[in-house]
This record gives sequence, structure tokens and C-alpha cells, in this order.
Amino acid sequence: MAPLLIAWLPIALCTALVSAQKPHETPAQLAAAAYDNEKFAKYTLILLAALVVCLGIYRTVLHSVRYIRALTCLNNDTQQYFKDPNELYAFFKQHLLYAPLFRKRHGREMRIGPMSFGILPTRFQSLTLAGIVTMNVVFCTYGIEWHGEQSAMLEHLRNRTGTLAMINMIPLVLLAGRNNPLIWLLGIPFDVFNLVHRWFGRIVMVQAVLHSLAFSINLINKAGWNGFTSSLAKSQMLLTGTVGTIAFIIIVLQASTVLRRAFYETFLHLHIALVITALVALWYHLDGLPAQTHLKIVIILWGLERLLRISTLIYRNVGNGGTKATIEALPGDAVRVTLTVARPWTFHPGQHLFLTIPSLGLWTSHPFSIAWASSTSPPTTIDTEKGLPLALTRNPSSASTLSPTAPQHQTLSLIIRARTGFTSTLHTHALASPLPLTLPAFTSGPHGPTPPLTSYGTLLLIAGGVGITHHLPYIPPLITAYTARTAALRRLCLVWIIQSPEHLEWIRPWMTQILALPQRREVLRIQL
Repeated sequence: MAPLLIAWLPIALCTALVSAQKPHETPAQLAAAAYDNEKFAKYTLILLAALVVCLGIYRTVLHSVRYIRALTCLNNDTQQYFKDPNELYAFFKQHLLYAPLFRKRHGREMRIGPMSFGILPTRFQSLTLAGIVTMNVVFCTYGIEWHGEQSAMLEHLRNRTGTLAMINMIPLVLLAGRNNPLIWLLGIPFDVFNLVHRWFGRIVMVQAVLHSLAFSINLINKAGWNGFTSSLAKSQMLLTGTVGTIAFIIIVLQASTVLRRAFYETFLHLHIALVITALVALWYHLDGLPAQTHLKIVIILWGLERLLRISTLIYRNVGNGGTKATIEALPGDAVRVTLTVARPWTFHPGQHLFLTIPSLGLWTSHPFSIAWASSTSPPTTIDTEKGLPLALTRNPSSASTLSPTAPQHQTLSLIIRARTGFTSTLHTHALASPLPLTLPAFTSGPHGPTPPLTSYGTLLLIAGGVGITHHLPYIPPLITAYTARTAALRRLCLVWIIQSPEHLEWIRPWMTQILALPQRREVLRIQL
């Protein structure tokens, strides 16, 4: 798909340089071209909305199946009805939904020597991205008279690409936020939306470059280079449009996987500054034009997401002494961070938080899986009418929480492996302190969808190294649900791949609690 975007960029311009000269267009033709631009802009939003609806329907069907399976298997130890999978659905998952893009590479990094160039998407993700790119190529090129009069053709291309660039900025900004409502609505992880976000960014950049070049070539043909440079200095529209285009180009270049991973903190702050620069430049560039309405939507979405981040940060950390992080060095270049939060959290297994410790990095906020949480919730209560725990009668698909309301947690624990940047600084300070180090901290979250597991009879959890932090919170509620017969679970196997026995110390206090759970031996098996 990247070669397709690269090849798309010069197509219109090369055609423009060889097109024949014909009479200028009539007002009716100009009106028809403007109508086409708005039509394709609406088509773009409609098709993207249709994709969201289809994914929503798919998730609803999955939840319905899980609900029926959970109720059917609660008191059924044989569980034979759901043993044989649907052949068509199994084929779909094996060869499309979960299949790697190539034969043997599934979710692995694309590397050339020591440099990483991102994660290979699945086939379904690749087809979705190819569809989005193809849609934009078609909408940018269809209906433009490529063999018509050069200035008119360039004007059509300029207006078409500019309109579609503004429309594509709506999903671009929506999918960038960690509070994206589609995450919990569709149950899709943030990293998948982030992948789509990056491709929308590339599409917008290409369309912005085409928009600017089409305008510039037309102006140079009419007024020459001297007239172009004079207009660039005097025209607010031309100057701000150039600034916006340059900002988009820099954003795409500095967001490359190699630079992003090598200098993440620099990338993050520069990314935000460039986004603000682009939005301000576009506001003045579109002053008085209809497309400014689309820009207002983009600014509102971006502003609301930022406001929600700040509000969540204040609510989670201000008052009651604030949030404190107790940092303890562990064997194997790791640290245990125990967060005593200002207000109790509602946390579900599989979720993560963003952590900031101002004394170690004021402007850095990094995501970490929540490895353990202590609950202040009351025990399970029973629905006397149905004879089932209230958690299951209200939401069977997420019955890993066993109280009438989701449990509240006052302390949250993280296991962080020292790498580079913030994690390396954190580990260095933990080693330098003879006692656990307590520092003020800021947290936001929890984030991420919570895939329900209680409708499955057999579960196999595989983790490598610090990845155990994602699986560990699932185990206690699953065992408790097995004991109370509120889950279909009958066998649970945890496979943990470690490089050294000393890594067992990372989770020793929590594993002790797990091994003490009633009927744990009947359902849980651990392999190292």
C-alpha cells in the first residue's frame, strides 16, 4: 500500500504537464465540480460509518453467542454442544481475521538489521487499509477531466484533494485519542486504531501535497516564479496552506517507526506541537470557506479528547493526598510500582493505565498493564429470583467481576522491565534507593477493551517475560467464578516463558494469593 500512495502523488501532476489547452469552464461546470467534491466527501463518511456499523453488528453477534454459551455451560461439565466449531466461521478466522499477512509472520516486527519498521498487520487489517486507500484514490481521481484544459484540471484536483483531506482529518483525529469511544463500542484495542490512524495520516499528507502542488503549478504557469514567491509572501491563504502542508509532511516523517521508537518523548511532544501548528494554519487557510465547518469538527474532537484527558487526570489524582507511587527494584532489571490512588478505580482484567512520575519525567506518560489490584468491594450477592450472581445476570459476557457493581481498587501494581528512556531512569532510581522509594505520581485510565473469557470451557494463557502482567489479573476472578459455578470454565492453563528463575520474584506475593484460592487445584495448571 505504501508504493500505491507514493505512485499516486505524481499521477495527476504528470498528466497536468502534458494536457492540452482548451477553453475555460463555464460556471455550470464549476458548480458541477463543486457538487462532486461534496458528494465524494459525504460518500467517504458514509462508507466509514458503514464499516463501523458492520463491526458493531459483528461484536453484538459475538456477545450474543458468548451469552448463550455461558448460560448453557454453567452446570454442564461435558460441554459437547459447543465443542465442534462452525466450519465457515473457523475458515474466516483462520485465513482472514487472525491470519498473518504472509505465511509465517503473525504480528511480528518488520526489521532490517537493528531497525524496526513496524508490526505486520493481519490480512483483515491489510484488506481494510487497502480498501480505505483505494477509496481515496478513486474519489480523488474520478470525474476529473485529465485530458481537459490544464488550469481547469488542476483546479479540480486542487479542490477535490483539499476537500477530501479535510474530511479524512475527522477519522484521523478521532482514532488518535486514547479515549476514542470506538474502543469500548467495538471492543477493538487502541493499537489497532492507532495503526489505522497512521494510515489516515499518510493519506491526508498525500492529499495535502497534491492540493498544494496543483495550486502552485497553476499559479506558476500564470504568474511565473516571481509571481508565485510574491503571492506566497502576501497571500494569507497561500502562506498558511504551505505551513499546514509542511507540518503534515514533517508529522508523517517523524512518526516513522524507527524515529518514534528511538526518540519517543521527542516524537510525542513534537507531534503535538506540529498538530497544533497544522490546525492553526488550516483555520486561517480556510477562513470564509465552507470547508472550515469540517475543520471545526476536527478541532472540537481534538479539544474534547484533550479536555477529557485533563479532567480524568485531575479526578484520578487530585485530593486525598494525591496518587503515590512506591517503587521497588526487582531481580532481572525490573521494578514493581505500587500505586496508591487518590480515588478508588474500577478496573477490569486486561486493561492498562498511563503513568507519569513528575520527578523522573514531567512530560512523559507511558502505558503499562495493570498486574494486580486490591479490591475494596463487597463479596458477591445473589439474585434471589434467578439464583445467579448479580454480575452474571446483568452482564454474563463479562462475568469475571463477581460483585453487583464493578470492584473498586485502592492500590494498583505494575511490573516494569527496564529498557530505555523513562523505564531505564525508573530502574536506576529504584536501585539507588536502599528502601522502596515513594514519589508523587499521576495516572489516567483504565484504558482498553476487556475481552470476556468466562464463556469458554478451556483457557490457555501464554505469556513471555513481563507479559505476565496482562494475564495475571484474569486468574483470580476466573477461579472464583469456577468455584461459584458462574462460568463455563473447567480448565485453565497458564504458560509463562521466563529467561531466569529469579523472574518468579516479580509475581511471588500475588501468586501466593492465587495458590491459596479454594478449588484452585481442580482448574488451574501452571507451566514454566
